[in-house]
Amino acid sequence: MTEVKNTTYLPEEITQKDVTKAYLRWHFANEIPHSFDRYLAPSLLYAMTPILRKLYKSDEALKAAYKRQLLFFNTQLTWGGGVITGLMSSMEQARAQQEVNGEEITMSDDLMYNTKAGLMGALAGIGDAIDSGTVQYIFIAIAVPWAQQGSALGALFPFIAFALYQLAVGLFFSRQAFKMGRNATSLMADSSIKKVIEFLSVLGLYMMGVLAGNYIKLSSSLAFTISGKEFVMQEILDKIIPGIIPLLTVMGVYWFYKKHGLNVMKAMLWLTGVLVVLAAIGIL
Repeated sequence: MTEVKNTTYLPEEITQKDVTKAYLRWHFANEIPHSFDRYLAPSLLYAMTPILRKLYKSDEALKAAYKRQLLFFNTQLTWGGGVITGLMSSMEQARAQQEVNGEEITMSDDLMYNTKAGLMGALAGIGDAIDSGTVQYIFIAIAVPWAQQGSALGALFPFIAFALYQLAVGLFFSRQAFKMGRNATSLMADSSIKKVIEFLSVLGLYMMGVLAGNYIKLSSSLAFTISGKEFVMQEILDKIIPGIIPLLTVMGVYWFYKKHGLNVMKAMLWLTGVLVVLAAIGIL
């Protein structure tokens, strides 16, 4: 008589479609269940839930997996969230196989959390610099001329283009991280990725300079007469250092942020106050 193997607790195969679904759940629920003590861990658990249910068929194992993915977690949406979602899917799959086969658990709770903790900060720094600090300003710079011409495309394009870009980047990283398993960090060390990051960083700084020079409209109204000859300060500045007043304004706001933190409302109030005073005394 042939013995039939009990497959009740065998984990199901995790496919690329499952990883895609997990990332989409993370992407669209990213900040919704944000909590003070766990930060974005509820979002990660929500993303991972379908995968964990396919892997762990006993209540005890499933509860343990839930707890494992519900520890404190905070990272950037696409670069951090994409890589870690795919990586955790791969590691949980290996853990489930070890449990059902009665093997030594090398994918321990500590290893999984230390992997997340080690990646989430580093990848968040890269993601914030590239996505929020560079790419979105490129889209804005492209759309500003359309907005100045009164086209609605000028307002809609940056939001639509940036949203599609983030979705594509997150899906790419999640799929690649799942394929590469624990070696997903090598993706960030790839020379081509480094070149793209460097290029985008330089381009982003260039585009922010273009925006400051062309779309911040400040000029000096100061004029004085020496020996019967009138001197207009703005004309002198335009000959020596064109755009110096907008540049100083941007650098002043940057200095304020460095000193007092990223408090936009307070910075706007201070900037308005300073400009009002300078305009009242005839300098601007």
